Amino acid sequence: MTLISDLFWAYLVAITLLTITPGVDTLLVMRNTGRGGLRDGCVTSVGICSGLFIHATLSALGISLLLVETAWAFSALKWAGACYLVWLGIGSLRQALRRGDAPAAKDVTVARRKVGLAVSFREGLLSNILNPKTALFYMALLPQFVDPAGNAFEQSLMLAGVHFLLAMLWQCGLAWVVVTFRSLGVNARVKRTLNGLTGGFFVAMGAKLAST
Repeated sequence: MTLISDLFWAYLVAITLLTITPGVDTLLVMRNTGRGGLRDGCVTSVGICSGLFIHATLSALGISLLLVETAWAFSALKWAGACYLVWLGIGSLRQALRRGDAPAAKDVTVARRKVGLAVSFREGLLSNILNPKTALFYMALLPQFVDPAGNAFEQSLMLAGVHFLLAMLWQCGLAWVVVTFRSLGVNARVKRTLNGLTGGFFVAMGAKLAST
């Protein structure tokens, strides 16, 4: 019991540090919150965090190890993730290049409704499951905190559940900060600049992933 407790607390520290480290998922939540408000950001976070259970399941079944050991399969995952990041980046860059005055409050409400929650969820889910770094993390780190005397599958899902809760709290908190910042009033030029920086980051991350 002591071993299990020690393993859990070690995992909690490791996963907390991983969760608060800025990355693609964090930036995607912030971008979508700026696009559609708090609900959009939180649904994106649900999509991202749902992908954790997929990675945990693959890790428990040993498929992640097979994926890493098979060069062509890992390359396919890497290129799919890279292309998806570049696609997200191009979308943000297109928003940054749009000209015109800032829309009125009523127009903003209408624009937000054009992006369905299913889109936000799908963007978050794909961002997570197509990220080979997440697959590597769950393959390399997660088994270190699984008690070999217990059920590996159940423990993996439980640890993923802890990660889910921490990530949801952190990302939804970030979404709330973004909404609060927007309520203070941000002009169109600043919004275009932020979209440009976000888009450039996504494209750069995609290019880096493809060349790694």
